[in-house]
Amino acid sequence: MAIAASASDRATTSTTRWAQLVSVIICMVMIANLQYGWTLFVNPINKAHGWSIAAIQFAFSVFIALETWLTPIEGWIVDILGPRRGPKLMVAFGGIMVAIGWVVNSLADSLSMLYLGAVIAGTGGGAVYATSVGHAVKWFPDRRGLAVGLTAAGYGAGAALTVIPIRYVIDSSGYEAAFFWFGLFQGGIVFVLAWLLRGPEAGEINTTPPKVIQSAKSYTPLEVLQSPVFWLLYIMFVMVSASGLMATAQIAPIASDFGVANTVFLLGGTTITVALIVDNVANGTARPLFGWISDNIGREYTMAIAFALGGVAYWLLGSLGTAPWAFVAFAALIFLTWGEIFSLFPSTCTDSFGPKFATVNLSLLYTAKGASAFLTPVANLIKDATGGWQMVFLLTTLMNFAVVGLALFVLRPMRARAMARSHSESR
Repeated sequence: MAIAASASDRATTSTTRWAQLVSVIICMVMIANLQYGWTLFVNPINKAHGWSIAAIQFAFSVFIALETWLTPIEGWIVDILGPRRGPKLMVAFGGIMVAIGWVVNSLADSLSMLYLGAVIAGTGGGAVYATSVGHAVKWFPDRRGLAVGLTAAGYGAGAALTVIPIRYVIDSSGYEAAFFWFGLFQGGIVFVLAWLLRGPEAGEINTTPPKVIQSAKSYTPLEVLQSPVFWLLYIMFVMVSASGLMATAQIAPIASDFGVANTVFLLGGTTITVALIVDNVANGTARPLFGWISDNIGREYTMAIAFALGGVAYWLLGSLGTAPWAFVAFAALIFLTWGEIFSLFPSTCTDSFGPKFATVNLSLLYTAKGASAFLTPVANLIKDATGGWQMVFLLTTLMNFAVVGLALFVLRPMRARAMARSHSESR
């Protein structure tokens, strides 16, 4: 009877943790448009109000900053409230803020009001994002890269489902209607799903040992902030995230400047429409794909493969992207080799610092995305100063190759020493 009960408990836990994972994936899908759908609104806002592209893109930077920089507080609240209350209350709050943020955007008749909408939406998006990623690493210690990758894939690929509907609403009813109705829908779904969430109880999960080395100690946030490994990860995250955000925020203006945005490319779809759909699918696919690879061959080796391919992708788009097929193909390769930072870095962080304070520790690292966001308008300044996007793509290429070197020759030996130290201290 004891053996049967044990098997039943394991089956229940397996079912529960996959149900929890699916719930946060859907939540991530619902907030994906806050970032990846933004590019569809930039030109319509510019046309309606005459505000400069750089000024409009500052709202994107504000959104990214708030979405990331508040997550340590939001993650700390989740961990303090505990597994039963923390996830559901924080995600419910996030759903409300997401809806309000886009409604404010729909009513914005000044840049200050647009920035206010970015503040509100960023706060809500960060609450959902931080909680969801923390949820994944806690429920799946044995397949952390894959679980975080699937969760992050919801964020990366979710916008692909709504590119055509959002463009249709913008074209037929105006960008204001798209902000309003999609904001209410997305926020409402998140709010409902929030009440299904709970974290794992202590000792609830029994799994096979992971293939990658993990810390034998759970580090507090203060200890993490004193760790050289954390700050190296932070610098690497900023470098790769900055290059990716330049592409995700600017992809529509780049397509326009390359003269391919409205060229009919496939089945009646324009180049930019096809590119955005393919890009979001590639972005989402990258996260579980590279997460799964990293579970098997190690985090640093996977980083080296992904970021080297990313460097090549930026160079190819900058050099050959003026042909519609090349724009679609090379933009997709950029998204395929950038989106994985949101599975590789969280799994590496929790491997290095343990699961007990995972939500807040991951959130501290995630603030690197906010720091990198303020480089997004810099891309416009470089483009204006040089008369084209080539220098931007050269810069992003060099940044990716620099991170390859850091992953292999600095991070890997540094983490190996830290892991050995944690295991010796735990004996």
